[in-house]
Amino acid sequence: MTSLTRILATTDLSAPARHATERAALVSKDTAAPLDLLHVANLAPLERLRQFMDTTQGDMEQRVLDTARQRLQDLAASLQQRYGVEVGTRAVAGSLLAELAKESKSLATGLLVCGAKGESVIRRLLLGTTAMRVLSTTTCPVLVVKQAPHEPYRRLLVPVDFSPSSLRAILHARRIAPKADIVLLHVYDVPFEGQLRYASVDEDTINHYRIVAKQEAIQKLHALCEEAGLSLYETHQLVLHGDPTSRIIEQEQEQDCDLIVMGKHGESFFEELLLGSDTKRVLDESQSDVLVTV
Repeated sequence: MTSLTRILATTDLSAPARHATERAALVSKDTAAPLDLLHVANLAPLERLRQFMDTTQGDMEQRVLDTARQRLQDLAASLQQRYGVEVGTRAVAGSLLAELAKESKSLATGLLVCGAKGESVIRRLLLGTTAMRVLSTTTCPVLVVKQAPHEPYRRLLVPVDFSPSSLRAILHARRIAPKADIVLLHVYDVPFEGQLRYASVDEDTINHYRIVAKQEAIQKLHALCEEAGLSLYETHQLVLHGDPTSRIIEQEQEQDCDLIVMGKHGESFFEELLLGSDTKRVLDESQSDVLVTV
């Protein structure tokens, strides 16, 4: 398994965004991956202030960036002292999404880390229509940090649908949390179950189809573990019937997981989960951090 490459943590320098940079530092320490902090300054709201101060756009940009660079350097020094990791800093002005894509490509970033709360990052990056386009095209996994980190990740919930993205999700989970326990979750349904009921098929027959579907899923889950190099005895495996999103939220709590790892391009519910309203539901309702892999 290849190791995690460079980590890029975005911050708007607000207090809630501090959780993301601290988590990024913890992952950097645990994986030995280099860490950079990025702040993208949005100068548009300052245009009226610039006119009032009778200064040029260049002077205003320089002032904002100088302040941001100093705050980033202070943050980097704090992270280095607390976690023992070297931290690079970058402050630029422009569009958040454009600059984020540019810096990610320039640094050959292997993991993008951002906060779930803040003045701009998560609202623009993940919760809006622009965010959906970014997540549908990005080649870089995105870690959304929701909790203040106190220790490395302990227990990961990895929903799988047996598409190629399921294996990639497991490998990404191992890269950022090599010592954590893994809970694999597959949520199945009976093909055409609704139509069967509509056709007045008896419940015993439907239950039989459920048993067959579950047995097939268990066999596929065992095969996936073997392909990923995971021991069947060291990995907790769950095969449940129901709505995938509801089961993810439910099992996050029941299994005491502190990170959900979701594959990006699934053949069943994952693509809809990522690009539709279910994404917001997982991000809104889950208590743990969320890693969206590619």
